[in-house]
Amino acid sequence: MTATTQPSTIDGLAIRKDFPIFQQAPTEGRLPLVFLDSAASSQRPAVVIDAVSDFYARTNANIHRGVYQLSEQATLRYEEARHIAAQFINAANPRECIFVRNTTEAINLVASSWGRTNLNPGDRILLSVMEHHSNIVPWQMIAEERGATIDYIPLTGDQRLDLEAFDALLKNEPKLVAVTHVSNATGTINPIAEIVRKAHAAGALVLVDAAQSVPHMPVDVQALDVDFMAFSGHKMLGPMGSGILYGKREILEAMPPYMGGGSMIRKVTLEKTTFADLPARFEAGTPAVADQIGLGAAMQYLSGMGMENVRQHEIELLDYALEQLPGVPGLTAFGPEDVNERAGVISFTLGDIHAHDVSSILDSENIAVRAGHHCAQPLMHDLGVTATTRASFYVYNTKDDVDRLIAGLHKANKIFGLS
Repeated sequence: MTATTQPSTIDGLAIRKDFPIFQQAPTEGRLPLVFLDSAASSQRPAVVIDAVSDFYARTNANIHRGVYQLSEQATLRYEEARHIAAQFINAANPRECIFVRNTTEAINLVASSWGRTNLNPGDRILLSVMEHHSNIVPWQMIAEERGATIDYIPLTGDQRLDLEAFDALLKNEPKLVAVTHVSNATGTINPIAEIVRKAHAAGALVLVDAAQSVPHMPVDVQALDVDFMAFSGHKMLGPMGSGILYGKREILEAMPPYMGGGSMIRKVTLEKTTFADLPARFEAGTPAVADQIGLGAAMQYLSGMGMENVRQHEIELLDYALEQLPGVPGLTAFGPEDVNERAGVISFTLGDIHAHDVSSILDSENIAVRAGHHCAQPLMHDLGVTATTRASFYVYNTKDDVDRLIAGLHKANKIFGLS
C-alpha cells in the first residue's frame, strides 16, 4: 500500500468529543455509532453548530442592506467567513470566492454563466468518465443548448485517468476541461497541476470539482493555477447549504450574472440594469448567512488541526483498511493500490450480495456506509457493476472503526452463506 511514514497527530477518538452526535448514547441494543459516510456528508463539531446558533440568537439580520448596527455585525461576520475561505484555499482575493449552496450550484453557475457566453456550435468540452453527475449533467444541458460537443477522458484498469488519452483529446482544442480532483467513488486523486498545465497549453480553461479534496488535504488554487474550483461545506464539517465557487477574478468579472434580483445590482431602471462588482453579482437575494458563517467556523476548526495532518490521518486509516479488507472472502475493492494516490474512500463489492443488503447488515451493527451508484453511473458502468458499498473516513474515525467494518462484512458473508 506504500503509506507515507510521517505519523498523524490526530486522535480520532479524542476529536469525537467535539461532535455532539458522537456523545449520544446509542438506542437500546445498538452499538456506538461508526460513521463511515463522510464522503456524502460529514458530521459537525459543536463550534460549527454554535456558530450557526449564535448568529440567529445574537446577530440575526439581513446583510449588506441595513445601516443599523445589527445588520452591520451580520455583514461583518458573513464577509469574515469569505476571508477565511480565501485563506483556506489561498485565493489571491476574497472577491474570487463566491458563496453558493453546494458544489452542484457552483458548477451550474459556471455552466450557465460562462457556458452561455463562451460556448458556440462545434465547441468542445472535455470531462472524464469518473465525474460525479454534478460535473456531467450541467455540461450536457449547456452543450445541448449551445450546440457544443462533450468528450470524455477514459480510465486505466486501476481507475486512474488515462493521461495519454487526455493528451490526444486536447488536440480537439476544448474550450473547457472539467474534472474532479478526487473521485467520490474510488478515491482516486487526479494530478490536477499537470492537467491544468496541459489544458492551458491547449487553450482551455479548467474547472475542478474539489468536493472530495478541499475537506481532506491541502489545496492551493494559486499553486494549481485552476480557473474555477467548486466545493461544498457539508462535506467538510460545515452546514448543509454552504459552499464556495472559486474563480479567477478576471474570468468572473467577464461573466454575466447567474440569477437576477436583489443585491446583485448596481442600478435598476425600467429600461436597463447594471450589475454589482464581485462577488455580489453572483449572490442574488438573501443568502444563507448563518450557514456560510458556519462554514467559516468549520474551516477554522480544520485549519487548527492542519490539513497536512488531516491528510496523514486518513492515509493511516486507509492503509490499515486496505491491509484488512483482503481477508474478507469475496470482497473486491476499487481504486489505486497506493494510498498516496487515493483519498480516504473505499468502494467495494462483496460477492454477489447487493450493496444495499451489505449496507443494511452493517447498519444493524450501527455502522453507516453508503450503497448505490454514488451519483457516478458512468463510472459504475466502466467498473462493470451497478452499485458498490462505500466506506469513507474523516478526522473522527479510528482503526477501531475499521475493525468494526471488517467484522460487519464477515457477518454479511455469514448471513448469505459465503463464509
